[in-house]
Amino acid sequence: MEMKKRWICLFVENEIGVLARISGLFSGKSYNVDSLTVGTTEDETISRMTISVTSDDKTFEQIKKQLNRSVEVIKVIDYTDIPVHMKELLFARVNNCTEEDRTELFRISQVFGISIIDYDGKSVLFECTQTENKNNDLIALLKKKFINRVEVVRGGSVAVEAISISER
Repeated sequence: MEMKKRWICLFVENEIGVLARISGLFSGKSYNVDSLTVGTTEDETISRMTISVTSDDKTFEQIKKQLNRSVEVIKVIDYTDIPVHMKELLFARVNNCTEEDRTELFRISQVFGISIIDYDGKSVLFECTQTENKNNDLIALLKKKFINRVEVVRGGSVAVEAISISER
């Protein structure tokens, strides 16, 4: 059984308790959620959830069937193997910086195409809206160069079906 990262998009009724019931469905079956984001759509009665799980094929099929049976779920779309645009919000702060560190961090921000949204004499704060993999690469670099001085805040990924090109 091959375990791999999989993505599901759910359209659900925008009602109190829906998020708890959907996440409860995962925890009740001991499925681990890697990432979950939710927000209202252009129709304020409907929310869109983007969920990432690591599972094998059989388990993933069970997850999709259970989600489809849930009354609050309007539509389930498997994003795993289709072209999508996907971004994750990440804030990363590097603390206890020297002047040399700050210069290096400004260079890193240019290479990665990310914004420095705040800094002072001792810390630099990045805002990144990249793919999960690019954010992972940034975090790995920061942790390697600035050992025990990196603070990370991540939101889950959001995704939409691609029109002509995709970015994952």
